[in-house]
Parts: sequence; structure tokens; C-alpha cells
Amino acid sequence: MSLSDSWAVSAPITTRVSAAEAVFADLRDAIVSGRIAVGEKLPAEAALATRHGVSRSVIREALRSCTALGLTETKTGRGTFVIADRVSGDLDIGNYAARELMEARPHVEVPAAGWAAERHTEEDLQVLLGLAEEMRGEDDQQTWVTLDGQFHTAIARASKNRVFEAIIVDIRGALTRQSETLNLVAHRQQQSNVEHDAIVEGIRSGSYATAAQAMTEHLSAVRGAVESLRG
Repeated sequence: MSLSDSWAVSAPITTRVSAAEAVFADLRDAIVSGRIAVGEKLPAEAALATRHGVSRSVIREALRSCTALGLTETKTGRGTFVIADRVSGDLDIGNYAARELMEARPHVEVPAAGWAAERHTEEDLQVLLGLAEEMRGEDDQQTWVTLDGQFHTAIARASKNRVFEAIIVDIRGALTRQSETLNLVAHRQQQSNVEHDAIVEGIRSGSYATAAQAMTEHLSAVRGAVESLRG
């Protein structure tokens, strides 16, 4: 029996976090501690699901975050392998790197929020209020990150600038992956809800400066969370 197989059949330490957070924390601890060594293949999704008593979709969510942090790599038809025992470099979140998103988003989403404050319709505002309310009451992380992507897209749409909207639509998949990882690793979900509420209030106020500042503070917090994962 390999080290990873023996680890998989042992009982994990129970903590009061979401299922995906618990799985992620368990995997990360096993990798960083060397119980699952660099180069070793992780147990199959079914074994991990049995270990934690969760669905395979929860396991896949945790595995995506391990990959985003550069700890693992999935090879088609072969499984998922440990490639590093510590987080380093940029997050791998799909078509775009986290660094690229952090550099680009302020140039799009800050003015989009500002113009949304000046140009939104009542329907636009109700959509944003509804999404913010849904996120505040949502415990399922996969549902939350989907709503998060819809929220940022709705702001760009409310700006009445189709270029901003097209850009956010294009990067929404990467934004969702980034949010998923930050929620699991940096516990960003509740604070993001607070920041989203501030953005909506800024847009409701009709003040370009207020909405733009709220978005600036949100993106700054996201940047800080990403940077805290490194090294």
C-alpha cells in the first residue's frame, strides 16, 4: 500500500468548516507535510469521497483549488499527481493567470461600477440587489461563485458599455475559479458579501466616485487575498 493509499483510509480530523474546505485542508496538509510526496498520485476521487463522506463533486472542487495553488496536476487518463509541496508563483485559474486578472480588472470593473452608478436603470438595480441578497443567504460555495460571476457581469451590463460587458463575460470563468479558490483557502465569501453590498449601495447612490471607490476596495481585498497565498 502506497503512502497516499494508507493516508486515504485513515480518519481525517473533523473541523467546523464546509465540506469542500475540510477536504481541501486535509489534502493540503497531507501534501505540505509530505505524507503524500511530490511525484505521488493522489487517491481516486471515490476513495477521497469515502474518506470524507462527501460527494465526488465536493472532491473535485477541492482538487481544483489544489491545482490552482500549483500543488497538483491532473493528467488525462492517469489521475492527479502532486507536483509541489508548497504554494509558489501565480495561481493557475484557467485561461488567465491570477496576476493577469489583478492587473486588468481595475481598468475595467472600476469604471464599469462608476458608469453603472450614473447609467443604471431601476431594473439593473433590482437585479444587483437580488444577486447580492442571494449571495448573502447562500451556503453552497459552487452556487455562490456562480452568483458572483453573474453579479460582476450585471455591473458591467448596467454600465451600458458593451466593451466592459464583453470583457467580463470573456473572463467570467477565470473569475469564478479564482473566487472558488479564495473562498476555500482564504475564507473570502462573507467579506465579499459585505464588499458587494457596498458596491450596490454605491451604484444605487448614483455617484460615480462612490461606486468606483467601493469596487476599488473590493478588488484591492481580492488582490491581498491572492498575494497572501504565496510563498
